Amino acid sequence: MTEAQVEPKVKNTRTLVGKVVSDKRAKTITVLVERRTKHELYGKIVAKSSKYHAHDENGEYKMGDVVEIAESRPISKTKSWVVTRLVEKARTV
Repeated sequence: MTEAQVEPKVKNTRTLVGKVVSDKRAKTITVLVERRTKHELYGKIVAKSSKYHAHDENGEYKMGDVVEIAESRPISKTKSWVVTRLVEKARTV
């Protein structure tokens, strides 16, 4: 195989799926990621959550949407995630 035929390396980036809880800022959304873990001492299943600021270049994701975000280089002081795809559109009531 020559150098041109070798497949490019696939980056092993972390991805998370969460719900958009804020879309008020320009080009930025806040994503709430919930995960369920077992408590170390008592063994009870506990829901834990984290909020991540993700880059949304076109402002196409709205509150309530379920999106997938991927880790990237730091874009600003608090933002180092980018939205990769829409998993589920928010329900309209």
